[in-house]
Amino acid sequence: MPEKNLDEVSASWRDLYEKGYAALQRQNLDYAINIFNQILQKEPTFFDCREALRLAQLKKAGGASGFFKKAFGTVSCQPMIAKGRLALRSNPLEALHIAEQILNSDPHNSMAHSLLADAALAASLPRTAVLSLEMLFKNSPNDNKLAIKLAEALTLAGQVAKAETIYSDLMRHDPGNIEIGQALKNLSARRTMQEGGYDSLASGEGSYRDILRDKEQSIALEQEQREVKTDDVATNLIKEYEARLAREPENMKLMQSLADLYAQKSNFERALDYYKQMAATRIGDDPSLDKTITEITLKKFDQAQASLDPQAPDYAEQTERLRAEREQFELTECQARADKYPNDLQIRFDLGLVYYRVGKISEAIQEFQKAQANPHRRIQALYYLGQCFMQRGILDLAARTLQNAVKEKVVFDDEKKELVYTLGCVFERMKKPGEAIDQFKLIYEVDIGYKDVAAKVDAYYASQQ
Repeated sequence: MPEKNLDEVSASWRDLYEKGYAALQRQNLDYAINIFNQILQKEPTFFDCREALRLAQLKKAGGASGFFKKAFGTVSCQPMIAKGRLALRSNPLEALHIAEQILNSDPHNSMAHSLLADAALAASLPRTAVLSLEMLFKNSPNDNKLAIKLAEALTLAGQVAKAETIYSDLMRHDPGNIEIGQALKNLSARRTMQEGGYDSLASGEGSYRDILRDKEQSIALEQEQREVKTDDVATNLIKEYEARLAREPENMKLMQSLADLYAQKSNFERALDYYKQMAATRIGDDPSLDKTITEITLKKFDQAQASLDPQAPDYAEQTERLRAEREQFELTECQARADKYPNDLQIRFDLGLVYYRVGKISEAIQEFQKAQANPHRRIQALYYLGQCFMQRGILDLAARTLQNAVKEKVVFDDEKKELVYTLGCVFERMKKPGEAIDQFKLIYEVDIGYKDVAAKVDAYYASQQ
């Protein structure tokens, strides 16, 4: 049962989700929680909704989670936990729903998170399981069994690098542990199987060559479905598709395939020909196609710059000319798309990034402030707003903006590390070493190798001695 993102669920669920997220932003938390639960009851694989629900639950709980509240919550939820464990045997989705009912009122409940993780894994929802397992592991970092369980869920979720980090940390602390060593070997073997495509054969789903009697048809199908095609395969497919397009001149799928193949072969001129042909024959607007045309044109600029002769006397002049032309093109095109699609918050975010890169900080702030309303870009928009305020020297606003982003980011992944690190840097500039080191220590305890946090923490404690 694959987990779904926002663009993979029906329009009705997307609309309801947007309504719930708007309520979350307005701090109407009970209403948001009610909407998210309503969606997940019918669409339990909707991961973005699950993540938003967890954020709403944690916001509602606030910081008040003292011992009495925890103890009372643990005792009072025992019947629900027992009911969930019973449901887990035959209906993991029902167990998932029961766990969420507990978390609605007690989002820090470890038994509910444990039940939810088990139910999610039983229902083949590894990303959902990771949400709870990471919270459990943060509270019990010395629990090796929990660490291994989290690593296994991360592997199933496709986050192999994070899983390897956990296993490597465990091995450093306990190099003689055979179980952990074997788990690390199994992870390495699993990654090899996945990358080589052997896992589908082992599961009995592979060997479609045996199903197709026509060997040439099998080879053609394999080439067409290959995500990254070799140069020879791409050339053969281009010949085949162009011959078909001559017979089917209005086949947009063929145009799309040809454009993608030419782009893969770095023939950006021909790729643009097909993308622009699609744009000219389309019905209605397509902001994603407009963005693709811009991105391919930017690659053309990069290709032209890479082809310059470094030994030529005018190399520096030509490089600067191409850089300036590229920058101006990107800015003009993104502004035009923003004018064409004024309500598209993704384009507002893209325009903010362009303004930020070219040093137009005031304009960037305006776009990132608009882009905050996009639930899928809100955290990143807050991050760049913090960066903009920091560049302008408005450090109190930078700190407050980054603190809001850190609160809303539930999972302590690389994105949250960057948010916390930047917040620490802001506190450093504000001459608040205590607050700064508190941020760096949050990263230090989970990833000592992240940037220069180890040096910062060590230097701080050395100064205290």
